[in-house]
Amino acid sequence: MNNHLDRPLKICLLSYRSNPYCGGQGVYLKNLSRALKDIGHHVEVVSGPPDPMLDADIPVHRLACLDLYNPENLFRVPTLKELTDPVNIMEWVGVSTMGFPEPFTFGIRAQQFLRTRMQRYDIVHDNQSLSYGIRSIAKKIPTVATIHHPITVDRDIAVRAVRPFWKKLKYLRWFSFIGMQKRVSRTLRRIITVSECAREDIAREFRIPGERFSVVPNGINTNLFYPLPGVRREPDRIIVTNSSDVPLKGLYYLLHAVAEIAGKRPIRLIVVGTLKKNGGITRLIRRLGIGDRITHTGPISNAAFVHQYARAAVAVVSSIYEGFGLPAGEAMACGVPVISTTGGALPEVVGDAGMLVPPKDHMALARAITDMLDHPDRAKELGRRGFRRIRRHFTWHQAAKMTVAAYRQVIHDYR
Repeated sequence: MNNHLDRPLKICLLSYRSNPYCGGQGVYLKNLSRALKDIGHHVEVVSGPPDPMLDADIPVHRLACLDLYNPENLFRVPTLKELTDPVNIMEWVGVSTMGFPEPFTFGIRAQQFLRTRMQRYDIVHDNQSLSYGIRSIAKKIPTVATIHHPITVDRDIAVRAVRPFWKKLKYLRWFSFIGMQKRVSRTLRRIITVSECAREDIAREFRIPGERFSVVPNGINTNLFYPLPGVRREPDRIIVTNSSDVPLKGLYYLLHAVAEIAGKRPIRLIVVGTLKKNGGITRLIRRLGIGDRITHTGPISNAAFVHQYARAAVAVVSSIYEGFGLPAGEAMACGVPVISTTGGALPEVVGDAGMLVPPKDHMALARAITDMLDHPDRAKELGRRGFRRIRRHFTWHQAAKMTVAAYRQVIHDYR
């Protein structure tokens, strides 16, 4: 282990599911690993599926698992050979009983992987698996974990969003891993989180003293998200990022706002992401009669994503809660005027560079969208403010330096 705290650190980043194009945890892993490497530290990643698609100079150790949530072979039946591994059996039983076992089983596999390798690293950094395996690792090597936001919020919103009792039980079963995460997080000496709001909410929900947190805001990758001056913004065209079709993201309320506006002007909503074919959101679009106003892109490249931002008159972040709010920051980095709810940490990201409305209020969203579209000069100024705010306050270089400061504190505390 490196005993000189002023020297570059040897860092092991753990992440159980980290698609960099679908979800904040993958974006976090990809950008933080790059920034840590760029400021002079040695970084290795231990990852579950899918491929985190990191840069070639960052070693990735991929831990084999059943990968039962792979959309190309969803809920497949494991082979008998695969079931000779006890961890695979636990993974299969967990999925078969409507649970989400991946954080738990990843922790066991990470512990097994690191058992003979711990001397290679100064610190282990867990990206929100918070599993019992991580607790065991933390007994032997300095360990820190990032909690992006309290998953209890996702659970509670999901349970309230459905009426049948059996569906509520289904969600409670899916989120049953939260008990493990609470117990493990209380044993760690330091937690990194991404906003003051997330710190307060995690401290309350997980019963962790506030002084045990380091607040390190996420960065925005301005090499991927930036304005395209040659592309004209189209009036009445609004955009929303919907990487996961879940109640937390508040798309339900945005669709009601679009329906409210649709009778008065030719509004068009671009949903970047994929909607479930027979999901609740798709059924709501049909019920509201706004199918001709909605376009969903499906998975798209970064270049196509930036082009969509460049064409949009307004970006809307309709989330009920965000621990940080990457979609708001990415839109601002592209110079797009932003309308955001005040859910969670979104006001910390948007600041005075966008319009803020209460979450779960479709009429407030409709009024804000109409006002923004009616005043293009004001919208353009907000876009400029947002661009400057991201460049000034939310860089991955800054996030990496603050993360390293948290690492050094943990290493010191272990002595």
